[in-house]
Amino acid sequence: MKKFKFYKSLKFRIFFWMLLIGILPGMAFRAGILKTYENKAVSNRRIDILSQAKILGTQIVTYDYLNNTSLDVINAQLELLSNIYDGRVLLINSNFVIVKDTYNLDAGKAIISEEVVKSFKGEEISKYDSQNRYIEMTIPLTDSKTEEILGVLLVSVSTDSIEANYEYLKDNALVIVVACGIVAAALAMLLSQRLVRPLGRIPKSIDEVQTGEGEEALSISDYTETEAISRAFNEMIKRMQVIDQSRQEFVSNVSHELKTPLTSMKVLADSLLGQGEVPVELYKEFMTDIAEEIERENKIINDLLSLVKMDKSAGNLNIEAVNINELLELILKRVKPIAQKQNIELVMESFRPVTAEIDEVKLTLALTNLVENAIKYNKEEGWVHVSLNADHKYFFVRVEDSGIGIPEEDLEHIYERFYRADKSHSREIGGTGLGLAITRSAILMHRGAIKAHSKVGEGTIFTVRIPLNYIA
Repeated sequence: MKKFKFYKSLKFRIFFWMLLIGILPGMAFRAGILKTYENKAVSNRRIDILSQAKILGTQIVTYDYLNNTSLDVINAQLELLSNIYDGRVLLINSNFVIVKDTYNLDAGKAIISEEVVKSFKGEEISKYDSQNRYIEMTIPLTDSKTEEILGVLLVSVSTDSIEANYEYLKDNALVIVVACGIVAAALAMLLSQRLVRPLGRIPKSIDEVQTGEGEEALSISDYTETEAISRAFNEMIKRMQVIDQSRQEFVSNVSHELKTPLTSMKVLADSLLGQGEVPVELYKEFMTDIAEEIERENKIINDLLSLVKMDKSAGNLNIEAVNINELLELILKRVKPIAQKQNIELVMESFRPVTAEIDEVKLTLALTNLVENAIKYNKEEGWVHVSLNADHKYFFVRVEDSGIGIPEEDLEHIYERFYRADKSHSREIGGTGLGLAITRSAILMHRGAIKAHSKVGEGTIFTVRIPLNYIA
C-alpha cells in the first residue's frame, strides 16, 4: 500500500517528469544523429561511386570494351573499383548479357531486372538496402555521338564499413545518453526534494498549530501556492474558532436561559414552604408567578425546538404556491390583540397581488416574529407599518415600527441566538432572544435575505426579500 502511495506522491511525479524531460531529448537527439549519419554516409558513398562509375563508363564506351573485354586498362580499373568499395561490378551489353563480372560468377549469363531495363531507357537507378547493407547502382553507357545506349554498368557495393561506423557511433551515443540520464536522475531527485519540501512542512505546521506547540497561524511563504494554502488554513481556523466560541456561548446561554425560570420557581416555592400559614392572596400571587415562569420556560423550549427543526429540515421544505397578501393579512389578524393591548396601530399596504412558492408554516413563523417584535419593542400608542411589493423575480416584505430602535453596534449581532440588544426590556416583555435567529434561518432556507436598519429612539425597519419561484 505504501508503494502505491509513493507513486501517487508529488515528489515522485516531479522526479518522474523531470527524468523524462532530461532523458527523452537525449534519446531523440541520439536517434536523430544516427539517422543523419547513416543518410549522409550512404549519400556520400553514392556520389563517390556514381562519379567513379561515370568516368569508367566513358572509358568503356571510348575503348569499345563491351565488344573486347580483354583490355587490361579497363579490367584494372574495374577491379580497382570493386576492391576499393568492397563491391561487385557487372557490365551488361544491349542484349542483356553480362559481358564482365568482377566476381567471375555470372559472365555470359543474361540478366533482366527492372533497374537494368530502366537504365536501358536512359535512367540512372540507385537503391539502398539497409537490411542487407548494400548500395546498388545502374548507369547507362551512352555513345556521346549517336546518343545510343550501348550497355549498362551495374555496381553493387557493401555498406559494412558504414554499418561499423554506425554501430561505433551508436554505442558512444548510448554511453552519453546513459551519463546524461544519471545526471538527470540526480538533478531530478535533488530538485523534487527541494520543491516538495515546503509542502512537506505543511502537515507538521498544521499539527503544531492544532496542538498549540507552534505559532498560532500557519506561515509557509516559499511559493505563491503554499502562501495561499497557509492563508486559507488560517482563515478556516479563525472560522472554526468563531464557530466553537459560538457553540460554547450557545450552550452557556441555553443553560442560563433554562436555569433562570427554574431558579425563580424554586425561590417562590421555597418561600411558600417556608411560611406556616400563607394567606390565600399571597398564595395566588406566588402561584401566578410560578405559572408565568413555567410559561416562560415552555416558550424558550418551543423556540429552541423550532430552531433545531429549522437546522435539520433545510432540505425538507413543503413548497407550494401561496398568496402572500392573504398570508400577511392573516398574520396581522393574529397579532392584532397584542397590538391593541399596547395601543399600537397596525397598518398593512399591498402594492400588487403576490403569489410565491414557499413553505407557508416556516415563513409564517418568520414574518410573525418580525411583526411581534415590532409591537413588543414599540412605544406606547406607536405604530407598525407592514408593506408588500414585488418585481419579476422577488417579493419584498417591509416591517417598520416607531419603537425604541436598536443601537448600531448591536445590529450585526441581532440574529445570534439569545442575543438581546436591550436585555432589561426583553426580560420585561418575555423575549427569549431566539426569534430573529429563527426568522433568519427560515428566510435563508427560502434562498432569501433579510436586512435591518435602525436608529435608537426612532424605530426599526426590517426588509425581507424572497424569490417568487423557489430555487432548489
